[in-house]
Amino acid sequence: MPRPWLRPFLFVYSLYAMLIFIALMLVIFPFVIVASFFGRIRGGNLIFKICSVWADTWFFLVFIYHKKIYEVPHDKTRQYIFVSNHISYIDAAMLPVAYRQPVRALGKIELARVPVFGFIYRNAIVTVDRSSPANRAKSMLILQSVIKKGISVLVFPEGTFNLTHDPLKEFYDGAFRLAIETQTPIKPVLFLDAYSRMHYSGVFRMSPGRSRIVYLEEIPVTGFTAADVPALRDMVAAVMSEKLRQYHAPWLS
Repeated sequence: MPRPWLRPFLFVYSLYAMLIFIALMLVIFPFVIVASFFGRIRGGNLIFKICSVWADTWFFLVFIYHKKIYEVPHDKTRQYIFVSNHISYIDAAMLPVAYRQPVRALGKIELARVPVFGFIYRNAIVTVDRSSPANRAKSMLILQSVIKKGISVLVFPEGTFNLTHDPLKEFYDGAFRLAIETQTPIKPVLFLDAYSRMHYSGVFRMSPGRSRIVYLEEIPVTGFTAADVPALRDMVAAVMSEKLRQYHAPWLS
């Protein structure tokens, strides 16, 4: 937690960061509209590239620098089911920085209702309403079709923010079922400093500084069946939890 005397300065910084966020989004908005006419696949890839430029510019202007740590070499030409921990609103802005290859994220449908941002959001990702079993099933079918087009998928298996001081919340099964059904390897990616850069309690709890992204070794699913979903889920959660402790993630008790 920041020292009390720093809080007014961090509030001003957060306000500055939010204004820059909005200004840059308005700049890219016309380009996103044009890209959206190219369809879900080609247009989505274009929009993700546009968002990469937006994210790189925003983080530079708000003095957040990313350090990418590769525990093993990462092959950007290969297809993966990426899974990441989720603890901050800033995670969404980090996606185009972390993933420099065609990818579609599974994201909450609520954010698609935000003016301007919502249009970009729903054209760049696959939305899901977790309160609706039918909508969850539809989202999984869309992700399967995306994978068939050679595009990787990103899922936050915790589903929502981890508000505990444990490494992770309990995982949903969706990402692991999808990996097994499509025989696509799991690639865990850790966001270590999102909690410190923007606390989950609000968007005006930002601070500048380091943001580490750790790419772990892929977990193959060859030969796994639907019966292995719980075992795969628990295996991935255990690997990610161990690494979050190893890197001393700042929210751990």
